[in-house]
Amino acid sequence: MANRLKTLFSQKRSSVIGMVHVLPLPGTPLYVGNTQQIIDKACYETEIYVKNNIDSILVENMHDVPYVQPKNFQPETVAMMSRICTEIKKIAVNMPLGVQVLAGGNKEALAVAQASDFDYIRAEGFVFSHVADEGFTDANAGTLLRFRKQIGAESIQIFTDIKKKHSSHAVTSDVSLEETARAAEFFLSDGIILTGTATGAAASVEELKRLKQNVKLPVIIGSGITKSNYKSYLDADAFIIGSHFKIGGIWNNDLCEKTINEFMSSIKQE
Repeated sequence: MANRLKTLFSQKRSSVIGMVHVLPLPGTPLYVGNTQQIIDKACYETEIYVKNNIDSILVENMHDVPYVQPKNFQPETVAMMSRICTEIKKIAVNMPLGVQVLAGGNKEALAVAQASDFDYIRAEGFVFSHVADEGFTDANAGTLLRFRKQIGAESIQIFTDIKKKHSSHAVTSDVSLEETARAAEFFLSDGIILTGTATGAAASVEELKRLKQNVKLPVIIGSGITKSNYKSYLDADAFIIGSHFKIGGIWNNDLCEKTINEFMSSIKQE
């Protein structure tokens, strides 16, 4: 299990995963009533990433604020994410693709990935429960992997946040980062994601070193990577980059193609 990520990414350096933050989906407070606009924007951003030779794309419904937990999801979320991801797959044909459904929609993400021929998902709450801004997130590794088996989606990899951003971990304050990572490894995660405290906040370089020393799983940096700091994180197997690739470094702005091009040109020299 520890080497499954290498089947997706052939780069010897840290792989770069660019975020497509799809516009607000139907049924959410900020939805503007135009599904075609949502699809077109996601496809346009995909084209920019492909043009600038990004290694992978992760699709996420981050504009669906305020987030709800899976028990409150409606069918239109999975339907629209599947439609969007299917269109993205047509553009990024030979690229590893992933999806995350907020908040904690791990089963839903697996279903979307299976329907859209995607390669991986980003999962929240895999091991050890925590309190996020949308409420209590319970550990779900057992049910999630059983669902993956049930739908025949074993080829879809599951990258899992640990001690994730935008969350309180007081309930597990006596469980260290390393112990959490080892639990994710024992529960068959395909890779662990290390973040800072919030979107765009840098992860700890020291924590990255500790994880690389204590688990065999791939370690992915999930927030705060920029052109000016990425060299401090080259021990990581991959970077998920959202905010830095947007105009002004703000996650809900449009993509900045110049920044993407400069970042990819720089990291390819490593």
